[in-house]
Amino acid sequence: MLGLRTSPSISKKTEVMQDRRIFARLPVKLSARILNPVNGFESQANTVDISANGVGLEVPRGVSSGTPLELWLHIPDRHEPFYTRGKVVWTQPVPASPLQRAGIALERAHLMGLARVLWMQRNQNTN
Repeated sequence: MLGLRTSPSISKKTEVMQDRRIFARLPVKLSARILNPVNGFESQANTVDISANGVGLEVPRGVSSGTPLELWLHIPDRHEPFYTRGKVVWTQPVPASPLQRAGIALERAHLMGLARVLWMQRNQNTN
């Protein structure tokens, strides 16, 4: 054989299963508003990280995997909030907090929204 392994190691399988992202996530703190269009639940949230096709949020406990969400991200660039839709794909409690982390897969990639975030970060870093 040519030195090729026929099956990846268990740690590689786990790594691939845990992180199948196409776009890199950037650590960004933004305020957001979330709405569950099915039951009308609405709340404030905060971003932890963001990419063109996903958002990491801190949300109130009770938001569960599979929940559809509408999101308004408040990017401080003097434009309207950035609106998008997605679905909760995972949640994890934040210790000693009424909040939980939630991973949101966006319905489609939003490169222009990500460009606004990058522009905002660049301007904050140069000031």
